[in-house]
This record gives sequence, C-alpha cells and structure tokens, in this order.
Amino acid sequence: MSDTTSQARLALDAIGQLPDSELDLADAALQLARIDAPDADWTAARAHLSELARDAVAVAADRLGDDPSIRAGALAGLMTGRWRYAGATENYDEPANANLIQVIERKRGLPVALGILWLHCARAAGWDAFGVDFPGHFMIALPGGGSQLVLDVFDGGQPMDARAMRSLIKRVEGPKAELRPGLLQPMSARAVLLRLQNNLKLRRMNAGDFAGAAITVEDMLRIAPDYASLWREAALINQRLDHVGAALRCYQRFLALVPEGEAADRVRTAMDELRTRLN
Repeated sequence: MSDTTSQARLALDAIGQLPDSELDLADAALQLARIDAPDADWTAARAHLSELARDAVAVAADRLGDDPSIRAGALAGLMTGRWRYAGATENYDEPANANLIQVIERKRGLPVALGILWLHCARAAGWDAFGVDFPGHFMIALPGGGSQLVLDVFDGGQPMDARAMRSLIKRVEGPKAELRPGLLQPMSARAVLLRLQNNLKLRRMNAGDFAGAAITVEDMLRIAPDYASLWREAALINQRLDHVGAALRCYQRFLALVPEGEAADRVRTAMDELRTRLN
C-alpha cells in the first residue's frame, strides 16, 4: 500500500468520526479519489478546490441577494463559463468520472462528482445548497427567497421544473413512473459521498471485480461506520468471494446496529449457514 493511500485512509477514518455538519464534502471526496488514483496529483486538485472557493467568495461579494435563480446563474457562470466543467457524455461509464482528482484534471464527470464541486462553491459563497438524491441522476438544490431551485449540474446547471423532472424519472424508471413525495429531500454530506462511491462499486461489480467492490465498500464504511446497510452489503460481497470470516465480522457489525427485526433474523440465518463452512 502506498503512502498516499495509507494517508488517505487515515483521513477517511477521521472523517467517519465527524458529525455530518462538520464534513468538508469536497476534501472528503478528494481523499476517496487518492485511494483509487494514487499516482494522480492530489495536491494540485486540492489547490484547485481552494481556487474555486476564492472565486465563489468573489462572486458572492457582488451582493446577489437570496434569489436562487440569480445565485444559480452566478454558479453556472463560474463552473461552466470560467472553468468549463461539463457532464461526461462521451465516456459516462469510465470510473475516472467518479474520481474527483481526475474530474478536476479533465473538467468532466458524473452528476454527483460535478455536484460536489458545485456544492463546494455554494458553501464557500455562504449560500444554502444541498444534494438531491434523484433516481439515476444526482442534482443539487438552491433554496432562498421562499422558494427552491433544482439544478441539473450535468447539464451545465440547467434549472429543472416539475415537467423536466417528470420526464427524467420516466427515462430512468420507465414510462409509468411519476414524481412522488420525498424525491427532493436534502441529502446529508455523507450520503452524497456514498452515492459518489456507489458508482465505483457498481462498475466494479458489473465488471466481475468483486474484490475491488469489497475494497470500495470498506472505504465507504470508513466514512460511514454506522450505516448498517453498508455492513450488510460488505458481508454479502465477502460471502460472494468466499471470505467467510470477513463476512461474519460484517454481519456481526450489522447486528450491533440492528439487533432486532426481520433483517436481523435473516442475517442470523445467513451467519448460521456461513458457520457450517468453517466446520
């Protein structure tokens, strides 16, 4: 393991102990990126994050008020105008599009990777903003002035009204899908990071790289050690790899977090079946 990987994992362990309100979203994503691209220039990426923050502060100094549409225009001018960030339409499924260091280098990325940079700038500007866990397509929202504006950062910060979101969910979930309550609820910073890494995990699983997927989930658990569903997922992947001891440890952690209920009963049954392999 390289020094940069070890340092990044130590940073993730520390991030996992922080309350969500104290998370530096972009810096945490940078630490995750260091692990998957250990030879990339992460210090240059961090310097760019500082530059973006300074630019955002300068934009906010123009006293734009609390109208979210004006703030959205200012962010779009910064991110897509000055810095030329855009969605990775030509090679969407490449893992690099979920790696913040490589997204910064190439100015192309997945919706959630770009969203992290937009949220970083909004935070530096002192504006309220949050991630939106829309099915199949991460977006951000800017509240203000008694309203809320949802932006598709993959499409240069295009504002999304109900009609556009209805069309999008039908493309993602099928023609019978409709908008429903809860789709635009604010995401925590930790949930945004997990969605970012989930892209990498799914790509590895789809490629048959379950060992790589297990490592990805382990790093996700460093920043979210109390997410019971992740422990169960880690157990299932280790079970697929026939890593019985690791699967049992993950199941045990799940039960420490969720000791009762149907899910706990199913986990205990799975653990009993796994223990027979050890005999």
